[in-house]
Order: sequence, then structure tokens, then C-alpha cells
Amino acid sequence: MSGFELVHPSSLQEAVAILAAGDPSVRPFSGGTALMLMMKAGVFQPSRLVNLRGVGAQYNQVSVTASGGLHIGALATLASLEHSMEVLHYAPVIRHAMKRLANVRVRNVARVGGALAHGDPHMDLPPVLASLGAEAIIAGPSGERRAAVEGLYTGYYETVLEPGELIAGVDVPSQAGWSSAYLKTTTRSADDWPAVGVAVSVRREGDAIAECRLVVSAATEKLSRLTNAEAELRKRVIDGAVLSRVADAAAAEAETISDTRGSAAYKSQLLRVQLRRALLQAVKEQVQ
Repeated sequence: MSGFELVHPSSLQEAVAILAAGDPSVRPFSGGTALMLMMKAGVFQPSRLVNLRGVGAQYNQVSVTASGGLHIGALATLASLEHSMEVLHYAPVIRHAMKRLANVRVRNVARVGGALAHGDPHMDLPPVLASLGAEAIIAGPSGERRAAVEGLYTGYYETVLEPGELIAGVDVPSQAGWSSAYLKTTTRSADDWPAVGVAVSVRREGDAIAECRLVVSAATEKLSRLTNAEAELRKRVIDGAVLSRVADAAAAEAETISDTRGSAAYKSQLLRVQLRRALLQAVKEQVQ
């Protein structure tokens, strides 16, 4: 790695001001798990890194909102989500997903904001948060704005974040009445990058699915909401025939890509299988 300057802003506003200058060689730094790999590989050589760890303790915290949802600070580590009793009670699917996300060393360092802002479709946290209907809180030179997590991504490693903008936190709405599941298929170790990741959230009225959010990642260039598959599921009672129609709709809708983890056709079949399994798991947990 070549030399670079490391600066330490004491507030989020100061960090935004430094980043807003528009120099593409200046980047924010929190956990650095992905950034350091890129620097070591020579993919990116910064002139300056803006260390976010001193911008305020409130950005490290996970708290319950007045409506029964969760507020997650952007500098909260993935390990803190894994061990948070608030997360376990109000959004347990997040905690369950952490156990197969990389390894404990990575989870101890990696931050929520970076996991969202990096734009890598193989990340596990974005599809889970998207299926929960979460919103990212984005701070920038013009103030604060919000964006649904599912709408953060425009392409492979591409997001809607403008120069100088940072993710300050995430709000997860109340999950009362909903149940969720996240499943992924890896081609090597269980905690490896997924070939496909599927996150689902469902709310039932009686035996029928009243509302649902179905999300696929890793097999596609960007996290994608499966709206056609949702339409096949909504207002229906889950049985074998319904699951087959939903799975087929998802496979037809998702624009899967070929890479070292498998062909597009292979990933489409994985999506069919894992979507069925995730839906059955979510419904089973809701019954319990």
C-alpha cells in the first residue's frame, strides 16, 4: 500500500464536510474490512482516509424506538447486533444471520454503515434489513434524508449515495405480526460469501399471507425485491402448489449472473429451493 493521510473528525458534520469536497481519493473509514482488502490488492489507493470512529458514541448504539422498532447506529459492529438482546427480541432474524456472516474477527470490526454503503451484493446484512422494511438514514451536505434499504443499490458496487453522504443509521419498523427468515448457499465454508442469499418476511391473516417482502442477493448484480413472486404469494395459503408458483416466479424475475460461485442457471435453481425453504421457516416461526 502507498502512503495516505488519516484524519479524525470529532463530529459527523465535520466528516461530511471533509468528504463533500468531491475528491474521489478521499474515503470514509470505520471498520475497514473491505476497504483494506481493496487497498492491499491495489484496487484503490486513497490520498486520505476519514476515520469515523470519533464522531459520537450515539452512532455505536442499538436502541428500541417508541413504536417498537429498532434504531441501529451506523458504527455499531456486526458483533454487537449478534449479541444484542434488543435485536434478539425485536428482530431475531438479524441475530441469526450474523452467525454465518464471515467470522468472529470480521464481525468484531465491521460496521453496519459500511456493510450497507459498500454496495457489494454478496453482503448478508442488506437483504435481511430490506426484507424487514428498514430505512437507511443518510447524512450529507444538504442535511439528512432517508432511503429504503432495498432502494440503496443501483448496480454492482453502486449506490444512491452522493459525494459527501454517509449512512448515519438504520431504522427498522416494528415487526409485530411479522416473521422472517434468511438463508444462503455457499460453495465453500458455511460463512463464505453466498452464491445466493434469500431473505423473506411475511405477515399472515388467518392462514393466508396478507403481506410479504421477498428479497434476493448475491446471485444478482444488486439486491433485488421479488415483486412478481410476492404477488403470487399475497392473499394465498401456503401449500406445495403455491410455493412452486412463487419459486418459479422468483426464478423468472431475478436476473441471475454467472461467476466463480456458479452459473446463472444454477443460481436460479438455488433461488427456487432456498425461497421455498425460507418461506416455510418463516411461517413455522410465526405459528410458534
